[in-house]
Amino acid sequence: MTAAPLHARLAWQDGQPSSLDYGDVYFSRDSGLHETRHVFLAGNRLAERFAALPQQACFTVGETGFGTGLNFLCAWQLFKACAPASARLDFVSTEKHPLSHADLSRALQAWPELAGEAAALLALYHGMEGGHQRLLLDNGRVSLSLLIGDTLDTLPELDTRVDAWFLDGFSPSKNPDMWQLPLFEQLARLSAADATLATFTCSGFVRRGLSAAGFAVKKVPGFGSKREMTVGTRLAAGTLPWQAPWLARPPKASGRRAIVIGAGIAGASAAASLARRGFSVTVLERHAAPAQEASGNPQGVLYLKLSAHLTPQTRLLLAGYGYSLRTLYACQQKGTDWDNCGVLQLAHDDATRKRQAQLAAAFPASLLYPVSPAAASQLAGLPVSEEGLFFPEGGWIRPPRLVAALLASRGVICRYQVQAKQLQPSGHGWQVTLGSGETLYSDLVVIACANAAKDFSQSAQLPLKPIRGQVSVARSTDASCRLQTVLCGEGYIAPAADATHTFGASFNFDSIETDTRDSEHAENLAMLAKLNPALYQALGGTDLAPAALNGRAALRATTPDYLPLVGMLADAASLQQVYADLARDASLQLYAPMPWLHGLYISSGHGSRGMVTAPLAGELIASLACGETLPLPKSVVDALSPNRFVLRALVRSQKSKSR
Repeated sequence: MTAAPLHARLAWQDGQPSSLDYGDVYFSRDSGLHETRHVFLAGNRLAERFAALPQQACFTVGETGFGTGLNFLCAWQLFKACAPASARLDFVSTEKHPLSHADLSRALQAWPELAGEAAALLALYHGMEGGHQRLLLDNGRVSLSLLIGDTLDTLPELDTRVDAWFLDGFSPSKNPDMWQLPLFEQLARLSAADATLATFTCSGFVRRGLSAAGFAVKKVPGFGSKREMTVGTRLAAGTLPWQAPWLARPPKASGRRAIVIGAGIAGASAAASLARRGFSVTVLERHAAPAQEASGNPQGVLYLKLSAHLTPQTRLLLAGYGYSLRTLYACQQKGTDWDNCGVLQLAHDDATRKRQAQLAAAFPASLLYPVSPAAASQLAGLPVSEEGLFFPEGGWIRPPRLVAALLASRGVICRYQVQAKQLQPSGHGWQVTLGSGETLYSDLVVIACANAAKDFSQSAQLPLKPIRGQVSVARSTDASCRLQTVLCGEGYIAPAADATHTFGASFNFDSIETDTRDSEHAENLAMLAKLNPALYQALGGTDLAPAALNGRAALRATTPDYLPLVGMLADAASLQQVYADLARDASLQLYAPMPWLHGLYISSGHGSRGMVTAPLAGELIASLACGETLPLPKSVVDALSPNRFVLRALVRSQKSKSR
């Protein structure tokens, strides 16, 4: 990723956009709408295929070149008209240079027939700063996965099975780097049996490349001035290269009953994502209400601690940031439940300034940009003496309200003051024994109870570590209410909401108690005094005693590599036996199937980043359970595997023996 402009550079003529970078139009001058319906919808026989879908089926469309979103909107409209009510549309599209929100809105005005779908897309078209971005539309019946980046970089990281391909994008003569054999080979790799494709071009090298990749292609009449176009069908699947079985996708859920253990942000997110797919979800919570632990802070901050390198953590955070933003836009009241007031990360030392300069060079200005002390002061509404980075789409949220909204999803039932004590396989699912002795049965279970995940034998080996954190809450003053954006440094403070400011949070590695302590209020006050002396004085300065503050403490759940644990669990003892040879030679190509604990998932270890990572983790679990397009690059999904530490221990034992 570079700091080159992320968004497409457009020229406009008669209300129609064209690309300045590629010198090509986005859609036919004759009629973009009719061209899409002829080339991509009819070319893939989608009307009849949508109508023939069984109940609760999922149909996946893959596209190269999202552009203005016209093809997606047309496919969605046709799906609503033809498919069974319980069927789902899974649409995945690549785009190197997405349109800005303003340009997309302007382009979509050309088609009043799509006004309803276009408005829904625009309402969620936020956080498009690179990587995999998941949008949920039509109450979750339609998912759109936008892979932002070069097609030949993003498709190899995609995990899906496509039923119909739209090969769009700029023409081969204008964009030859895309239309080449590596692209066609990726299309073949990602295709379901008998997948179809359609494209506006009938260039000979395109047809020959598709044929070489395993598609049967033919020419058919084109649209408008284009006399011919190409359609095709995937032939018998070829032999795929070896893949480590421990990185294989786990089997799909056998039914539509789910139990989620934990009613914090991780559990609520998993419950909502499963419910959107037709699961009957029961959430079990040991407390009397949801969001009583780390998800219960009165205000949290939606912001990013990134690396200038695309590490798995950075890629997860970019995808999760966008998904959380869109979740807030979809189900929360801006200004009351959350506010995208922006986040200002201040640089207090040379090391931070150097790191921020690297970030500014690595990411587009739509995600973050550097600001001088004067500009920072203007953004903050208070004097700021340091330079920093500004995240224009970030802000503060009320985590308990987000949790409540997710748990209110249709199909979710919550049971409070009940504790899951034991998990046992039962038939094709799981038996959950409660503390009262009651037993429940489910096809799928998600452990989402933070550090308490270690209470179950199936997850007891996970290296979860509790870290205590305490936030402080102070009454706002007339002077402090001038704060207009979140300020971050070694801690954070949010603008006033309900006449209070929330700030903190402490990090205590030596205690697992959750009482509030004046000593940690004092730490938070010292942090605030360093972060912004003007704001500290506005709240009372040295006259503001720790004992006068309110607050709460909770335990974050973290892992040794600071990545969460998300995915299906395996039997740890069996895994060590099945892949014991890795302790002898970590490069062995083993074929024994993974000893999955079928239907048992976990979402934990989100640490202090839960508001960014947990919502997307829930979507990942639901996508795995239903065999859908994964909302993250495959390498990131692998990095989140809850079984990674058992495998690493095997490999480490091999390395230690070789010394």
